[in-house]
Amino acid sequence: MVLKIINATEAKVGTNLIVDDVPCTVRSIDISKTGKHGHAKCRIEAIGIITGQKKVFVVPGHERFEVPLVDKRKGQVLSIGDKISIMDSESFETLEIPCSDEIKSELEENSNVEYWDVEGEKITKRKL
Repeated sequence: MVLKIINATEAKVGTNLIVDDVPCTVRSIDISKTGKHGHAKCRIEAIGIITGQKKVFVVPGHERFEVPLVDKRKGQVLSIGDKISIMDSESFETLEIPCSDEIKSELEENSNVEYWDVEGEKITKRKL
């Protein structure tokens, strides 16, 4: 569910965008001035929120991007395996969420974590 659409020139560092159907976070943006017969160009460097893949692309300044809905939530770790089992702190529902090895090494049972729900996909971000 997309709540907002912005132009490329409105994007700032840290803004979340959907690029090629992948939610990404803008790491840097360079905006050129308009020419005599042209439009401003934006060179955007973004990193996928879920995949971590880097994307670099150049688009016209009037290009429109969708802004994904990112819901940041807290939960308690119930068990650690291939995926970690988390109980949401507000709704008390149990979720199976994939986790990177870096974060998994810091976690233990009954510790608290922050997880993000990005357009229906959940990912563990950090230990609280």
